Parts: sequence; C-alpha cells; structure tokens
Amino acid sequence: MSTPTSDVLIIGGGVAGLTLALEVADQRSVTLVRPAQDDQGASRWAQGGIAAVLSPDDDLEAHINDTLIAGDGLCDVEAVRFTVTHGPAAIQWLIDQGVPFTPETDPAARYPYHLTREGGHNARRIIHADDATGRAVVDTLLDSVAQHPNITQRNDLTVVGLLQDVHGTCHGAYGNDTNQQWHSLTARHTVLATGGASGLYRHTTTPAPSSGEGMMMAAELGARLMNLEFQQFHPTCLFDPEGPAFLISEAVRGEGGHLLNEAGERFMLALDKRAELAPRDVVARAIDAEIQRSSLGHVWLDIRHLGEKAIHHHFPTIQAHCASRGIDITQQAIPVVPAAHYSCGGVATNLQGATNVANLYAIGETACTGLHGANRMASNSLLECLVFARSCAQALLADAEQNGLTTSSSEFQPPTPAAAATFPKAVLSDIRQQMRTTMSQHVSIVRSTTGLSTALEHLKTLLNSVEEIQGALKAPEGKRLHQTLQLALLTVIAAQQRHESRGLHYSTDWPHQRPQAIASALSINDLTDALEKNR
Repeated sequence: MSTPTSDVLIIGGGVAGLTLALEVADQRSVTLVRPAQDDQGASRWAQGGIAAVLSPDDDLEAHINDTLIAGDGLCDVEAVRFTVTHGPAAIQWLIDQGVPFTPETDPAARYPYHLTREGGHNARRIIHADDATGRAVVDTLLDSVAQHPNITQRNDLTVVGLLQDVHGTCHGAYGNDTNQQWHSLTARHTVLATGGASGLYRHTTTPAPSSGEGMMMAAELGARLMNLEFQQFHPTCLFDPEGPAFLISEAVRGEGGHLLNEAGERFMLALDKRAELAPRDVVARAIDAEIQRSSLGHVWLDIRHLGEKAIHHHFPTIQAHCASRGIDITQQAIPVVPAAHYSCGGVATNLQGATNVANLYAIGETACTGLHGANRMASNSLLECLVFARSCAQALLADAEQNGLTTSSSEFQPPTPAAAATFPKAVLSDIRQQMRTTMSQHVSIVRSTTGLSTALEHLKTLLNSVEEIQGALKAPEGKRLHQTLQLALLTVIAAQQRHESRGLHYSTDWPHQRPQAIASALSINDLTDALEKNR
C-alpha cells in the first residue's frame, strides 16, 4: 500500500470538486481523485443552468424568499442567505474561468447573458450555456485543472473508505486501483465531493449516479447525516424503458412547455396557480398521479407551440438527443416520467463545508448545508456547489496558515484490506437491482407506513446477504454495495421518523404538516440500533 501525501485530498471531480481544487491549488498541493466514470456524474448532466441574482431587475431578497418557499419550512435561513448573497461573485468567477454562457441577443436586455426562468423562481435568474450548462462548466474547469502544476489527478482509484487516527481526526482515504492494488492517500484536509444518492433508485436522470457511498464513508467516521428522507424526483425524465436515462431540463417548462395527460389535456392548471412552474415536488406528485390513472406509463411534455426556431435555439442538446431516440420534439410531444434526481440530505456541514469530524469536509450534493430544506429549488444545486466550494477553500487556506501543513502518518495505521476471495459479481449486481426496486416501490414519491416497514425488512435481508458472501466486504464492489445498502436503510429510518408530509416526503398515513419544521439527524449508531432489533 503506497502512502502519497498532499495538503488537500478531494474525492470527486464534479463542479464542487473541480472548483475547490482550483481555488486552493495556487497555495496548496492537491490530490484530486476523479475516476473516469465521474464523466457520467450529475454535474456534467446538469442542463438547465445556475440560479443567481444577476439582472438589475432581480434582487437578493426575492431569490432568498423563493428558496425558502420551495424548502417548505425546513431551510436553514442563514445558509440560504449565505448562498444567495455569494452567488453573483461565484458566477463571475466562472465567467472569468472562461465558461461559455449563452449571450443575450436582445439589445434592450440589462444583463449580457441570457437568463431563463425555472420552477419556483419568480424572476429570470438562471444563467446557462444553451441546454448543457453542466457539461460546459465541467469541461472548462477540467481544462484548467489539467494544466495546474499543483493538482495531481488520480483517475485509477476507487475510494472506499476514510482514514482516521486514534483521536478521531480524518487523515485521508484508501481505495483500490485498476490493478486491484490497495492505496492510502494521506492529507491534512480531506474533502468529499462524491455526489448524492439517486443511484438508490431504479429510474434516475443520470446514466451513472452515485449511491451515497461518500455519505456512508463519512458516517463510518462518526459524521452526522441529515434529511436523508428528502430525495428529489425530477418531474421530467425521458420515458424510454429500453434506453439510457436522459433528463428533460426544467428550462423546457420555464420557456413555456405544457404537461399533458393521456387525453392530451393540461392538468397542472387545476392543481396549482403556478401550473408547470410549481416546485418540483408538486409537479412530480401530479405526474405520478396521472400515470397511475392512465395506461401510458408516462405523461407528455409539449413544446411544439414554441416553434422550431425557438426550440432549436434554446434546447439544441435535448432536440438532438431526442432525435437520436426517434422523437422529433418540434413535431411530437415528449414522453416523460419522474426520476430520482437530487439528494437534499447528506453529510451535515457548516457554511465552510466542515463536518463534525476533524479535518473532514463535504461539499456539493453529498453535503447537507441547510440550503434546500425539504425540497431543492431548480438550479440552486450548481450554485451551492460553487459557493460552498469557494467558502471551503477559504477555510482550508486559513486553517493551514494557522495550524501548519504537516501530516504525520505515524499517528495512525491505515487499513490494509486483504485480497478479495473469488465470488460471482453477478450476485452483487442482482442485490443492487433488488435494492433499487425496493426503494422505487416503497421509498419514492409517495410513501406509506406499511411500505416503509416492508422496505426496511427487505433491505436488512439484502444487507445480510452481502455480509454473508465470503470476501465481499474486502473487495471494492462489495464494500461500496454494503455502504449503499446501509444508506438505503438510514433513508427508510429517516422517513419512518417523519410523521408528517413535507416537501419531498409525502406519506399517505401522515398527509398533513406538523406546526414546527424539524430537520432529521442520524448517525451510524441509529443504523446499528435498527439492525439489532428483531434479530
């Protein structure tokens, strides 16, 4: 096991991880663990854009208020205000980095880049790069990262755990390379930017979503997890059971797209005065209800009335992708279904990304900052990545100045997992699919007490199955699946404990809200207690 040392170890290479790397690398050495499959992660597939107060016709208080409303009473007001007020500077940083945002063509406009509007926003404040904003941002930042002499990229490692000394301080991580060799990566500061947990579900909006492994790595060291029950389902994912996942951006509705039921009628008008621009939890539940009443298995998203020129101008990526799947969106409505999209819960952090474990930080979707509350508002996700990555960078630089940069590997013994025994990987794949089916059936858009209990028992059985496979927990695939099942169980426990319906958590047994909104908090001990019951 090799033990290279750097000042900052970043695990995950989406917008949050790349931004942090660039913000600290001028002064500190950085190791960025970014497996090749990260190219399929959520950041690259973000289409709509980034929300920020950029136009002179908009204001910070309006963005704050919209975010608080979408969060359904559970947002941390300080985190919301912090994020929104730092948003314009974060966008300017991206512009300075060279991100090719779509320019505004209207000479009367008061901001040089085109701004669109999405669900929950009462103003046009979404800056974007056509309909492929995530890809544009990631590609631009990756180019800068590749050229920076202080950033070492490790694309050959799968990180499966974190290193901790006898004092409880995090000192890095360990993982397995493509040759099945184990490595430890020690660092003064370790930052998780590993994404969310949409991969717990069968239908998702990205081809290779994270399944919360980073969250559980933090929990294994004692980090608190918050609000795991609030999993956002994007209302409009392309319905194609035979093809890969593909998101149909919120911006499609923002520019005037209509949702139609099986009879070809708009149904959102009767449910919410904001119609198709209602918050995502409202729209997703409405679509789910229509699907249950129909035989199609989906609803329609219609933008034909916008005209071919406008469709091609605003949505070239969506138009091209749908065409490759045999759908001409200028002539046909798009079949769509809700799909797991974003985890509002995660590793609890402060405004600098610090967890309750010394020297361990979390940023991006893997973190729970309090910004999103019970429901994330459209395009606040990339904003959170940028703002908290930049804030975390300042904290890391300040801490290094105050406490020095030495990292002593003599203080702890890194784990040395043995070589895994031979076992059929198809078995692990089958267990993962069973988990996703269980989560999609019982722990998704609409939940019930009976369904959650059924899910808990089934997930316990699957966890036991992994633990009983000889050598599974000493192989990367087995270890990560074990972490994923643990997070699925904690998600169910969090949902069981919330005796109300709020935001993304809707229970048929508890359809009303409690007067006081309370965030949920869980630890690895809660999972241990649940597993001990009924044994």
